[in-house]
Amino acid sequence: MMTPEKILYETEVTATGGRDGKAASADGLLSVSLSLPKSMGGPGGEGTNPEQLFAAGYAACFLGAVKLVARTRKVVPSAEPSVTAKVAMGPVPVGYALAVELKVNLPGVEKAVAEEVVAGAHERCPYSNATRGNIDVKLTVV
Repeated sequence: MMTPEKILYETEVTATGGRDGKAASADGLLSVSLSLPKSMGGPGGEGTNPEQLFAAGYAACFLGAVKLVARTRKVVPSAEPSVTAKVAMGPVPVGYALAVELKVNLPGVEKAVAEEVVAGAHERCPYSNATRGNIDVKLTVV
C-alpha cells in the first residue's frame, strides 16, 4: 500500500441520491447532477456519471504526469499534448470492475520516445498508482 509522506492537497466531495443524484465539493467549485446511463438500465438524462468523472480526473492527472516526464527528459512536442481516458465498466464474479485505456497524443514526438514518456508517466501518476494491480489499464500512444 502506498501512503503519501505528506498531504499536498485534499478535497472533499459529497454525493447524495446515488447514481441519480448530485455530487458537490465542500468548496462549491464542483456541483454536478448524476444520471444512470440507459446502457446500465437507467433513464439516461442530463447528468454525468461516476465513470465520466473518473475518466476526466484520470486523463487530466495523467496528462500532468506526461508533461512532467517530457520536460525532465527534454522531450518537446510540436503542439499541445492530450490524453483521452476511455473508462469501461462491467460485471465480474462479485460486483463490477473498471477497465481503462489511456490514449496519449504527443504531437511531433517519435513513437518510441513517446512510449518511454508514457511509461514514465504511468509510474508517477497518482491515479495509475491507485489503480495498479486493481484495474486493467492499457496505454496507447496515438
